[in-house]
Amino acid sequence: MEKNRLEAFSDGVIAIIITIMVLELHVPEHADGLADLKPLIPVLLSYLLSFIYVGIYWNNHHHMFQSTEKVTGGILWANLHLLFWLSLFPFTTAWVGANHLAPAPTAVYAFVLMMAGVAYYILEHSIIRQQGKDSLLARAIGNRWKENISPLCYLAAIPLAFVSPYISHALFIFVAILWLVPDSRIERTLNERKKE
Repeated sequence: MEKNRLEAFSDGVIAIIITIMVLELHVPEHADGLADLKPLIPVLLSYLLSFIYVGIYWNNHHHMFQSTEKVTGGILWANLHLLFWLSLFPFTTAWVGANHLAPAPTAVYAFVLMMAGVAYYILEHSIIRQQGKDSLLARAIGNRWKENISPLCYLAAIPLAFVSPYISHALFIFVAILWLVPDSRIERTLNERKKE
C-alpha cells in the first residue's frame, strides 16, 4: 500500500487539531487596551506550547514517512493511534489554559503528552518491523536519548502536577526545547543514501 493517503490524512487531521486549538482563543469583550489581554495570557501560553508540540509531531512524522516506502494495516492502525492522542491536545490545552495551571488539568495534559510519545514510538517500531532492521529508518534512528528521556519527563510531570504545576510545565517546556530543532537523523541518512 502506498503511503501518500496516510500522509495526506495525517496532515489533514493535524491541521484540524491546530484549528480547534485556536478556536479556544476567545476575543476579549473590551478593546480599551492591552490590559484586556491579561486574562487570556494562560490560554495563549497553553496554546503556544501545544502548537509547538503539534508542530514537532508533524515535522517528525513528515521526516519518518520520507524514509518509509510502503505502509501496512499495522502501520495504518499505529498512525491512527498517534492521531487519537494528538486529537486530545485541544481539550487538554483548553482545560489547562482555562484553569490557570491547576493540578488536575496539568496532570491530564502530561498523561496525554506521554501517550502521544508512546504512540509515536509504536508507529516508528511498526515501520521498522515492516521494513526491516537494516531499513533507512532503523539506520537513521541510532541514538535514542531524546525518545527515552521524553516519556520519563512526562511521567514525572503527572505526580509533580499535584506538588507544583509549574515544575510540570517546566518539564513540558524542556522536552519541547529538546525536540524544537527538527530531528536531522533521517534527513542526513536520506542524503547519504542519495550519494551512494
